Amino acid sequence: MQGQTRAHVLVSGRVQGVFYRAETDQTAHKLEIHGWVRNLPDGRVEAVFEGPQDAVEAMIDWCHQGSRAARVSNVKVEYAQPEGIEGFVIQ
Repeated sequence: MQGQTRAHVLVSGRVQGVFYRAETDQTAHKLEIHGWVRNLPDGRVEAVFEGPQDAVEAMIDWCHQGSRAARVSNVKVEYAQPEGIEGFVIQ
């Protein structure tokens, strides 16, 4: 998996109830990113992205803006070795 990376992302702000997960899913498919996205009970959105380094970085950049109605206040990213996730799902 040379050139592949994994990013665990936590997004804070007004990110639930504003189509953030749905648009994350659409963007991930467009960028051919694998992983998942879900809402957390504390109001944040959590996601894992796996794929080529440049595509994952583009996905993280997108997370700073999010959906049109979102108001992102913080994006925390931790990198790790890819685990070989296939596809992208909303959990």
